[in-house]
Amino acid sequence: MMKQIVTGGAGFIGSHLIDRLVADGVDEIVVIDNMFRGSVDRIADHLASRRVTLITGDVRDNDLLGRTFADADTIYHLAAQSNVMGAVSDIGYSFGSNVIGTFNVLQAAATNNVRRVVFTSSREVYGEVRELPVREDHPLDAKNSYGASKAAGEIYCRVFQSTYGLETAIVRLANVYGPRDIGRVIPLWLGWAQKGQPLTVYGGQQVIDFVHVDQVVDALVRVSTADVAGTPINIGSGQGTPILDLAKRVVAAVGSEARLDLQPARSVEVAKFTAEVSRMRALLGMEPAADPLYGLADLAKLDW
Repeated sequence: MMKQIVTGGAGFIGSHLIDRLVADGVDEIVVIDNMFRGSVDRIADHLASRRVTLITGDVRDNDLLGRTFADADTIYHLAAQSNVMGAVSDIGYSFGSNVIGTFNVLQAAATNNVRRVVFTSSREVYGEVRELPVREDHPLDAKNSYGASKAAGEIYCRVFQSTYGLETAIVRLANVYGPRDIGRVIPLWLGWAQKGQPLTVYGGQQVIDFVHVDQVVDALVRVSTADVAGTPINIGSGQGTPILDLAKRVVAAVGSEARLDLQPARSVEVAKFTAEVSRMRALLGMEPAADPLYGLADLAKLDW
């Protein structure tokens, strides 16, 4: 419950994690965010109450991390170019933020004797998989630059643990959804459906494992203290949702008559993924939701 740092803490997942850490009574919470995809509005109430300190800065800044990590117990490393298409269109920023930034976080943590770094990896590290559901021992065979950057981050986590004794916990997130998200399929489709605009569907054959952000935050908090250092863990629902089924549920949730606009598949996107979640159950004591999209109805009530 001492000093805990969240890189990317003004982002989608990061801001929900801040809510949880505040509710749990963590003594000192520091957010580092360069505001590339973050927003002060997401954590404004916590900043006003002085429960959280915000440092507007970048994980590529070694000096900043070295100063900030002093006396920290846990680093939740969420800062990243976290969008597949964004990583493809700006591969330089993706590499700098996700690979160099992760190396810097690990180096600063090791230098400051931080107890543990929690690294948010992605299902994208697997690439196109051999079979479903996907176990954590599946080869890492990233299909796009985002997945490659996360795979590199995982490798550096293992190196810093084995060489420098820094505890690292790795979670491989499925497709996370929930309030405050932007630029991904569910928020985009909700916004288009609310406006009665067509929902653009690339390919139409995809099968995706969706997991609500509340479950992801619970996993992050649990993995920060669980006996899982060095053991990657899938965080997902364990169920695959066909992309066309998702589109139909979005339209129904909004009460829209929006049509689907089918477009060719994008070559950099992984077509099918369902997480094998036995480790999540056994090591974190978590049970996935019976309906992965249980939060969709509440999201449909928000203004997207």
